[in-house]
Amino acid sequence: MLEEHERFMRRALELARRGEGYTRPNPLVGAVVVKGGKIVAEGYHARYGGPHAEAVALERAGKAAEGADLYVNLEPCAHWGKTPPCVDRIIAAGVKRVIIATRDPNPLVNGKGVERLRAAGIQVIEGVLEAEARELNEIFFHWIRTKRPFVSLKLAMSLDGKIATKTGDSRWITGPEARRRVHELRRRHAAVLVGVNTVIADDPELTVREVPGPQPLRIVLDSRGRIPPTAKVLEGVAPTLVATTAAMPPEVEEELRRQGAEVVRLPARDGRVDVGELLRWLGERGTDSILVEGGGEVAWSLISRGLVGKFYLFYGPLIIGGRDAVPAVGGEGFPDLVGCVRISISRVERLGRDLLITGYPAG
Repeated sequence: MLEEHERFMRRALELARRGEGYTRPNPLVGAVVVKGGKIVAEGYHARYGGPHAEAVALERAGKAAEGADLYVNLEPCAHWGKTPPCVDRIIAAGVKRVIIATRDPNPLVNGKGVERLRAAGIQVIEGVLEAEARELNEIFFHWIRTKRPFVSLKLAMSLDGKIATKTGDSRWITGPEARRRVHELRRRHAAVLVGVNTVIADDPELTVREVPGPQPLRIVLDSRGRIPPTAKVLEGVAPTLVATTAAMPPEVEEELRRQGAEVVRLPARDGRVDVGELLRWLGERGTDSILVEGGGEVAWSLISRGLVGKFYLFYGPLIIGGRDAVPAVGGEGFPDLVGCVRISISRVERLGRDLLITGYPAG
């Protein structure tokens, strides 16, 4: 029976991923209606403000939902928001049993959906593929609890930890499969962030191009106003925010705004934009997640303050060498191993010729 539960829950998780990038700040949810051991209907939450996965699946199932099982990767909601409570729809459909992967940490839901279903005489099974379900919605879980962006750090480097040669050459350290995954990560996050040195050296677009999906907010840390006026991040494909300090000349700010960029002046820390203040400000405006793509100094500013929630470490099969080559993580570095950030590795993948190590800060 557990094997059957996991099979249908995996399908619910697959469906949920289809909403990636479109539902924020709502969670990713998929639902599967099963009767007689066979799937009779499916659904997923496709966009923010749209119908929830359970409602879509039950609508498609029609009368076949009566006496059926409903698999859903997140506890059904029990409150009115932009849509009616899903538990009411489930009860009205005559569903016999609901299998969920994990409860919803939203205080408006947390446990209330399960209680309502059980009070209506519906059997509820919890915890099927819970770890996978929690990872899928880790951005939502972090956001609903903290109202601060979930920070993912992506680094693409050589096997000896370099992101560019001593002359600044960095294209391409990783191959097309790895770069496609980066575009998937951009789609998953509300914003993409780099430092101005990366803009000057690489002139990246920071857009979603190789996969379908909405465009993220592009954020550039530029404490003194060094961003070139011809930078691709200032083109109108996606919105751009330049985070700066009082050191940016007013005429530079005026030109950036003329080009359509948003500019925010924040307190400085060691002469640079205080990234902690930036995260607080972004949280207040509803940004639930950020993918940080470099460079080394930006990576260090976040790692050293314990602000990174997840690591995506891409390795290309080459050695660059050289004491003057650009390291993946810059800054002063930790003085001893005791104080170093240790990573709990959750996954190692082969992407073409490259490796991707995914992990979280240990402890």
